[in-house]
Amino acid sequence: MRTSPALRAAALAGAVTVLLPLAGCSDGGGGESSPHAAGTAATTTPAGLASQQLKWTPCPAPSQAQGGGASPSPLPGGAVWECSFMNVPLDYAEPEGDTIELALVRAKAMDAKKRIGSLIFNFGGPGASGVATLPAFGTEYDKLRTRYDLVSFDPRGVGRSAGVECEDDAQLDARYEGDGTPDDAAEEKAFTEDTKTYADACEKNSGKELPFVGTTNAARDMDLMRQVLGDDKLYYFGISYGTELGGVYAHLFPGHVGRSVLDAVVDPTEDAEQSSLGQAKGFQLALDNFAADCVDRGDACKLPGATAEEVEQGVSGLLDRLEKKPVPGIGSRKLTQTQATTGIAAALYSKETWPLLEQGVDEADGGNGALLLALADSLNGRSEDGHYDNSAAANTAINCADSKERFTLDQTKAKLPAFHDASPVFGDYLGWGLMACTGWPVAGAWDTPDVSAGGAAPVLVIGNTGDPATPYAGAKAMAEELGEGVGVEMTYKGEGHGAYNSGSACVQKAVGGYLLDGKVPADGTVCG
Repeated sequence: MRTSPALRAAALAGAVTVLLPLAGCSDGGGGESSPHAAGTAATTTPAGLASQQLKWTPCPAPSQAQGGGASPSPLPGGAVWECSFMNVPLDYAEPEGDTIELALVRAKAMDAKKRIGSLIFNFGGPGASGVATLPAFGTEYDKLRTRYDLVSFDPRGVGRSAGVECEDDAQLDARYEGDGTPDDAAEEKAFTEDTKTYADACEKNSGKELPFVGTTNAARDMDLMRQVLGDDKLYYFGISYGTELGGVYAHLFPGHVGRSVLDAVVDPTEDAEQSSLGQAKGFQLALDNFAADCVDRGDACKLPGATAEEVEQGVSGLLDRLEKKPVPGIGSRKLTQTQATTGIAAALYSKETWPLLEQGVDEADGGNGALLLALADSLNGRSEDGHYDNSAAANTAINCADSKERFTLDQTKAKLPAFHDASPVFGDYLGWGLMACTGWPVAGAWDTPDVSAGGAAPVLVIGNTGDPATPYAGAKAMAEELGEGVGVEMTYKGEGHGAYNSGSACVQKAVGGYLLDGKVPADGTVCG
């Protein structure tokens, strides 16, 4: 079964989480308590690193850790994607110590005479490879390329940037086939043992890097990148988790903030539990909207049910049956309840992939789980040849380096009723995900991130009312936390994860007006 390119793009463009209890969930983040979370914004960078010269060459095919595939195609007009590596300190508290390489990608601005600088993208995850993702969007950012070099990177711990390694492909296949919502003591024991086994594997294979992959260090890397690229200000486009990274950057370096856009916004006031609970509500809302659309289409919809509630009951019934008896999937692999839940969530990231969700549920109900399993694979980072990228490993490592919260089995079980109330379909799944950092070998840095950025240039913050992964309320919270005169809130009334790539001419005009011409939209602007 071939994974939908639209689905893979939606997943890469920034699930705030890999959405698996087995992989981890995004949290907030805030003051630094971990001894390795890395110093202060005033930490100095060696002059040699700030003045390093990058060697740009045509990009090779993405590595397996980046997701594999072919070399990026030239852009219209013959422009090629170029790649390079930039050296950064492993530990900013010891800037003269060991360094690691960050992988970068760029496409040069179309109009060199009117060029503003480099527009740096982070597509979220955390764990998405910017080097693989930016070229995958092809011409979607062409308007912005008229005056900017488009630049992205693999953050530390991701892809080719000292990518975190945990388990191998066979181990990951077995892990994802496991039960992510245990119902009895035996299943709970297997779940907790698997969580420990995974953490131990990450420490064994990437123990040197794990203390240094958090968001604060990624923000420092971006400021070094700004200097190396020759810009006085950081021009930035952050999506999903990339909004949290952008907020932390603005807090650390308010004087260096240039024109910045945050799209599909993480709520910086929520801790790990609150964020996961918000996602349960967000994905339930997206499923509600999908089901209502199915009913509105009448006989054209393949799923049974005269009301949205009946359609969702059909989905829940399928998941209940899969827990007892998985159905054939792809090759020798079967579709389990956990994988089906992942596949359903994956298709809710974009309204464009709702038809795949409808087809996948219909086929699985008839005993063919191939499509839902392929959708799950797309979010888990599994390619058709059976190899995994490192997005899930990086997601867990970054989230656990950021979040202080470590939940015991009893604490997690006590919180499950609230999660189930938030979403009968996704609640248990995300509730059990609270244990993703239990037993992690590195202490977390914060409860929630400090994104206050008094004195910074305006930051455009865009919330999507139907966003499943980063619920709409996060945009208002981010704008308020950035501070008066800094956070400029904008609303897109739509479906899917994010606003700019939704096709909304209104959103694209507002974003382009700010990034290209410096015209800040009025606070409270609404695009239908």
